Amino acid sequence: VLAANEVKDRKVYVADSFDGLPPPDAENFPADQGDRLHEYRQLAIDQAQVESNFAAYDLLDDQVIFVKGLFGDTLPDLKAGPFALIRLDGDMYESTMDSLEALYPRLSPGGFAIIDDLAHLPCLQAVEDYRARNRIKAKIHEIDWTGGWWQKPIAHS
Repeated sequence: VLAANEVKDRKVYVADSFDGLPPPDAENFPADQGDRLHEYRQLAIDQAQVESNFAAYDLLDDQVIFVKGLFGDTLPDLKAGPFALIRLDGDMYESTMDSLEALYPRLSPGGFAIIDDLAHLPCLQAVEDYRARNRIKAKIHEIDWTGGWWQKPIAHS
């Protein structure tokens, strides 16, 4: 999309563990209690495979930045933003909350937040908790049976 519109001053950040999901930290994030997604090794797609997929569609260039690691470890210190769009696929409460806390404050007014896993209860709970704590009232629009999006309001003075 950036290349098609000749946008040179933006980056696409691809943040992932590239090693599957972590075991749940149920002591600190009770909503993740009993989560077993970390057991599914097919969810571990390594960075080289993702880069290959980008390259196959001629989308791999110097505007694509890969950020490897758990969201709570990498996103808070990521030197990036403001963002026009954030697309979150954290599955778990902890991963979703870590992503929202690190990225949503850097989402531009009028920008879009897309969440993949709203049908997965821990993810939905994280989104609801974050939105309630930050008084976010924007309507969540359904994408399909599991995803949703909302637009960050533009502050009017």
